[in-house]
Amino acid sequence: MFRLWAKIFKDNHLLRDTVICDDSADTRTHKVFHAIDEICSQFDLGKPIWLDVTVSDFKRHDKARFYHDNFIEAIDFDYLEIHVIEED
Repeated sequence: MFRLWAKIFKDNHLLRDTVICDDSADTRTHKVFHAIDEICSQFDLGKPIWLDVTVSDFKRHDKARFYHDNFIEAIDFDYLEIHVIEED
């Protein structure tokens, strides 16, 4: 099972979080992108842009933060953090 935890923070406080589970036979990359789509749908957000620093952090730590620079539209929080918490 693949599980990705998403959290929205503002002023060092957790505002919202969700866990997305995926049991499909897709690749890890497809599972991450499907989870991001679901997160954006649940949180009513536009899809974030994967900047080079975001990709390198995610590859290194299985965790990434999406700041204001990652979104085209204005956001009312400091950052969205995603973290892979389980994968087969």
